[in-house]
Amino acid sequence: MSTGQSVNASGASRRPWNKGKLVGPKPPLQPKHVWAIRTRLQLQRRTRDLALFNLAIDSKLRGCDVVALKVEDVAPHGYAVERATVRQRKTGRPVRFEITEQTRQSVDEYLRVTQRKPGYFLFGGRRGEERSLTTRQYARLVSTWVAMVGLVAMVGLDASLFGTHSLRRTKATLIYRKTGNLRAVQLLLGHTKIESTVRYLGVEVDDALAISEQVDI
Repeated sequence: MSTGQSVNASGASRRPWNKGKLVGPKPPLQPKHVWAIRTRLQLQRRTRDLALFNLAIDSKLRGCDVVALKVEDVAPHGYAVERATVRQRKTGRPVRFEITEQTRQSVDEYLRVTQRKPGYFLFGGRRGEERSLTTRQYARLVSTWVAMVGLVAMVGLDASLFGTHSLRRTKATLIYRKTGNLRAVQLLLGHTKIESTVRYLGVEVDDALAISEQVDI
């Protein structure tokens, strides 16, 4: 018998976590979406959110790794560095990422305002200075950002379609589309197998043909 509900140990029915929700791969943001969100956060002087958004785009990290960042991971000397290395929770493997100038500026301003020092989580949560932002809080922030610019007619975003993985995929997808270099994207995402990168980006035969058409012999 299938009723769409599971039964727990006490025999009571339990509503599936994904009932009524869209599941599956979240699409990346387009450049116009990134700039729209960034602009709104700047105008609203949401210093923490701007630093978090910019760093999530640049780092291409999973949500669990973004919230686990410590101050010293990106600003070991009190200011953001150009390149950082962190160890992924999922794979245990280190991954490097670039921190662009505009991201460094937003992180530096956030650190100046909050006075967060090495040893602290970069993005603190509601449970005290010693605790990090949770992945659920991060996901809610992403939904808020997307919904915020979704109100702008010329952008038009449906917040339910996007999530924290959208930020992880955004720059990686753009890099692949511009270069066709799957190996580079694999390294940037910290994937152990190229097949994972192919699935993650949704690479299809048409993509391969489009790259091939750019090469004349």
